[in-house]
Amino acid sequence: MMDFALARTNMVKSQVQTNGVIDPRVIAALRATPREAYVPRAMRDFAYADKNLCVATDAAGNARYLMEPRTFGRMLQLAAPGVEDCVLNIGCATGYATAVLAALAQSVIAVEADEALSQAASANLEAQGVTNAVCVTGPLAAGWQREAPFDVIFVNGRIRCRPDALLAQLRDLGRLVAVYGDERIARIRLWTKRGGAISHVDEFDAAIPALPGFARSERAAA
Repeated sequence: MMDFALARTNMVKSQVQTNGVIDPRVIAALRATPREAYVPRAMRDFAYADKNLCVATDAAGNARYLMEPRTFGRMLQLAAPGVEDCVLNIGCATGYATAVLAALAQSVIAVEADEALSQAASANLEAQGVTNAVCVTGPLAAGWQREAPFDVIFVNGRIRCRPDALLAQLRDLGRLVAVYGDERIARIRLWTKRGGAISHVDEFDAAIPALPGFARSERAAA
């Protein structure tokens, strides 16, 4: 039987820390969160593989993934969720990203378009004793306006258009991080709101599958 604790330690050392993730809180959260608990039982031996891992298919037939650890770690470091922050997680799939964010922030709302996935993620989080996160069902690109504004919005996948509805739900000095672009190899983009104005910086290349619900746009590379 695989030693998952050892595999998790090796993942952090060889995949995350060697790729520029130095934030001790992010490293601690990744070490503390059992990735295998959010993977179908038959796939658990692959939970710590250095790749995007397909963990579910939604009702529309879209494959859903856990992001490769190196990209996920970099995005967490850029988003920098603090202990008093309220976080919106877009596209929670089986709940792994939500669990890690919950270890870093005060509270997390996870939006999932597929009701069955949302319920499964809720069950996974409850089984792991995560009490400061809740999963809700709704269109991913619409976010969760009723609880806005948010300090951090974390998009769990690649999007192909500017997420204007999500950006409108940021608190002042809030951050939104996503992999952004039409092509499979895109860029990790960090948007920040200051005084009502939105700015962005592109950080790293990332090869992440597209998240459903965000329409293709010619502006994606702008």
